[in-house]
Amino acid sequence: MSKILIVDDEASMRRILVANLRREGHVLVEASGLAEARALLVREDFDAVLTDQKMPDGSGLDVLRAVQEEDATTSVIFLTAVGTVELAVESMREGAFDFLTKPFVPDAVRTAVARACERTALLRENAVLRSTVRKLEDPGEILGDSLAMQTLRDMVARVAGTGSTVLITGETGTGKELVARAIHRNSRRVRKSFIAINCGAVTETLLESELFGHEKGAFTGADKPRAGLFEAAHEGTLFLDEVAEMSQAAQAKLLRVLADGEIQRVGSTVTRHVDVRVLAATHRDLKDRVAGGQFREDLYYRLAVLPIHLPPLRERMDDLEQLCGVLSRRIAGQLNQSPRLPSQAALNHLRGYSFPGNVRELKNLLERALILGRHSELQPEDFPLQSIPPGRPGLDHELTVEEVAEHLPERMDLKDTLARIERALLVRALERADGVQAQAARVLHMSRSDFGYKAAKYSIGVPVGASDGLERP
Repeated sequence: MSKILIVDDEASMRRILVANLRREGHVLVEASGLAEARALLVREDFDAVLTDQKMPDGSGLDVLRAVQEEDATTSVIFLTAVGTVELAVESMREGAFDFLTKPFVPDAVRTAVARACERTALLRENAVLRSTVRKLEDPGEILGDSLAMQTLRDMVARVAGTGSTVLITGETGTGKELVARAIHRNSRRVRKSFIAINCGAVTETLLESELFGHEKGAFTGADKPRAGLFEAAHEGTLFLDEVAEMSQAAQAKLLRVLADGEIQRVGSTVTRHVDVRVLAATHRDLKDRVAGGQFREDLYYRLAVLPIHLPPLRERMDDLEQLCGVLSRRIAGQLNQSPRLPSQAALNHLRGYSFPGNVRELKNLLERALILGRHSELQPEDFPLQSIPPGRPGLDHELTVEEVAEHLPERMDLKDTLARIERALLVRALERADGVQAQAARVLHMSRSDFGYKAAKYSIGVPVGASDGLERP
């Protein structure tokens, strides 16, 4: 259903046009001349305008210019008894969509209006997409000018305005949460919460309580009722990272939310309605997990309404120089250093590496190089790639206290540097353990509780956006 403005000083002609177009379900608004049309155009939006050419207070060209001043995407059709070639050419040159002469054929008018409305809708959709893509091209969001990244930005722009569930896949370190945040920032829910949780970083017993909340006495230690993340994200976006690590019980509850928008807190029989857009991500092949019985097939299809795959860094090496430039400047700012960029020799050195840890690994390499490098440009020797195993990057590649002491700069914040090292080791251990904290704790020879304490201290694997006044376990 479209909204049409009819501008004609003859009331009888307006009645004929209204009767003709009302059969198509359009909303019709009438104006008797230019002045009345101008007032309506300021107050209301129209999909098409039909205007007579000659009126006491102005011409059809004046109406066309008034339309273009308010909204250049609105299509204008001229209806006139004076069907000269000169007038037709002038109106089309000024931007009119079509030109019909009186007396008109009713079917021809309906067809012209339908085409005009389709054009208006297409122009407006394209304008929204261009605006969204421009926002997504902000260097603070999705970096890279390779064809793969241009395609990714276009895909994000298209899905952002919908309310559909999105499944983001890609290797560890490719930026799945970055894409999720870009979708939220460019969606209609941007003014509401974006909350993220790593499903593999929370124990199976606590994940359900974290997501859906719990009632008092639901389990040992549940001394009072608490809202879950679905309630906290009401009218906003919930990002479920590493969704493949969910237990079967949590999968069943998630399926219900996606299907009906309803949750039940742990230990409760009361159904609560939530309006949450779910974005999910995983580095695993969910189809393989479905085939192996580890992931529900019906949940997979609910999540994968709009699938987005992030390419690994090794498949978009054209972006390496831009990534190094932007990331080096950011890291240098965090370290209170002057920016230093990799030399061409260093870039060639990096291009020969497969980057199993993707952009996250590149960032770690650049941070190490900026702290230990001694030259005005970062050199190949500042990136000791040969020390990294050909498979998953090991912990030996992380910045160590011994290396920092050997190359002690003139000034250093020791507390901050040690905290960075500790956090980096915790993050890498979690990556090696596929997000499972108990396994990551064993990698670092720590107790599970100590690892959990430090992970919380450095905000690793904990929900983002929890400062909304809702209590959580």
